[in-house]
Amino acid sequence: MRRIQFTQTQDDAGIDMTPMLDVVFIMLIFFIVSTSFVRESGIEVNRPSSQTSSEQTQSVVMIAISAQGQIWLDRKATDVRMVRPVLERLRAEQPGLSVVVQADSKSTTGDLVQLIDQLRLAGVQYTVATKSSD
Repeated sequence: MRRIQFTQTQDDAGIDMTPMLDVVFIMLIFFIVSTSFVRESGIEVNRPSSQTSSEQTQSVVMIAISAQGQIWLDRKATDVRMVRPVLERLRAEQPGLSVVVQADSKSTTGDLVQLIDQLRLAGVQYTVATKSSD
């Protein structure tokens, strides 16, 4: 009599993670590409209040003037003469560049005027940030 021996091979019943990882990487790439980055000023300022203020929903670059007259751009203290070249470079990268100026209520008008002159020479649109006086 002839015996037939059946052997069972055990298949891997594991889950293939490759398709899930592909989806996760595609989503990561999508979020990186679709994110708009905001350049923060780097310091907290006490903005003056205004009765005619309105909220701006889209701002790209924030520049702050401290109470001592220091200019802050991209979280670094900078000289007012360096604002123009930096913004011209950024405007070349992003043609629709807009700037929000956050001037401390104790900063001088002269510091604000010097900064606005640099913004105009750089050819960018700007807004001066205030807080509403409710």
